[in-house]
Amino acid sequence: MRRFPPNFLWGTATAAYQIEGAARIDGRGPSIWDAFSQIPGRGDVNEKGVAFYNELIDCLIENDIEPWVTIYHWDLPLALQMEMDGLLNPDIAKCFADYARVCFDRFGDRVRHWITLNEPWCCALLGHGNGCFAPGRVSNTEPYVAAHNLLRAHAYMVDVYRREFQKRQKGVIGITNNCNWYEPLTDSEEDREAANRALEFSLGWFADPVYFGDYPQSMRDRLGSKLPEFSAEDRKLLRGSADFFGLNHYSTNLAAEPAIATAGETARRDRGIIGDHDVDLSDHPSWEKTDMGWSIVPWGVRNLLQWIDRRYEHPPIYITENGCAMPGEDDREVALNDTGRLDYLEGYLGACHEAIDSGVDLRGYMCWSMMDNFEWEYGNSKRFGLTWIDFKTGERFPKASFRWYSTVCTNNAIPATA
Repeated sequence: MRRFPPNFLWGTATAAYQIEGAARIDGRGPSIWDAFSQIPGRGDVNEKGVAFYNELIDCLIENDIEPWVTIYHWDLPLALQMEMDGLLNPDIAKCFADYARVCFDRFGDRVRHWITLNEPWCCALLGHGNGCFAPGRVSNTEPYVAAHNLLRAHAYMVDVYRREFQKRQKGVIGITNNCNWYEPLTDSEEDREAANRALEFSLGWFADPVYFGDYPQSMRDRLGSKLPEFSAEDRKLLRGSADFFGLNHYSTNLAAEPAIATAGETARRDRGIIGDHDVDLSDHPSWEKTDMGWSIVPWGVRNLLQWIDRRYEHPPIYITENGCAMPGEDDREVALNDTGRLDYLEGYLGACHEAIDSGVDLRGYMCWSMMDNFEWEYGNSKRFGLTWIDFKTGERFPKASFRWYSTVCTNNAIPATA
């Protein structure tokens, strides 16, 4: 058995919009995802909504489950999008602060772990760059504006918590960012620099301001005025605005310096923001793929954890999402014998164990996801769950990976392979 440190946190992750349903019950107003995939209100707090989450939190605690609460997982109220352009409006940061204050006030007596934002990279780039996420905007510049305001929103929420609630509630607060590992295609200095640049343009874009108060210099150098400036007050609020580093990780890419003065250079620019880092990304032909088309490369998470540890000066890290969708799982019998997912989890947990052995302060791991869910633009067609859901009846069936992961959590260890 490969044992994890005492008090290592084990969990599973879900998101409200992806599993709750009940879109028109108890006063729930539409979000940008309701409009994207198919009466806005900005008034008083929805007390029925508060009651629902109070009941959920109490039920978790009664069953010895520690709730970790993400304040924003992409479901921006449609009213804020329609009336003020959502994340493109600087005033959105104040709206987030007001919303967070309600959450801290109503739930903070029982919630000790807060995550301000989940994967702001996705909200910024996929929602405002290539348009495949809500609100479906396509632009070469708006992703940087949206990201800037999301970072300011994070800072404002943390400031509210630390000034008004943290001392008496004795909790911690952070942010979760998503990132692949980028492995240099070759040992050349150019490819190593390209891989690091890819990391800075993805993870550093959001983590550097939180830890250092500003964007990576590589982004400043390449983007110039395209990248917004933080005010002195914003930099002060941002720097050091996380008590832990939340990481979502799923896959790895090979990274290379692109050829110079070729038609490909123009093609990369035509891809908009995704081409701004000027890095050629690829996969190794030997890497197996998930049903999402993402490469399965367990050692990538070890390397990424070590990179975070070095760059951000040994922060406490929690993996808040890691998992996979596997092919064929619309068939219940196939899904319940999900040996592919079990192998995936064993590989990635083993790499996490290696990172801890190397000195990384990894304190917890949460598997995505507790159950099959609505996978954004893919609908119900991609199944990440440890539990299989019959989407017609709502019935739930634990998969083989559910039982295996339960054993891991109970024993705080990866079982020895037979």
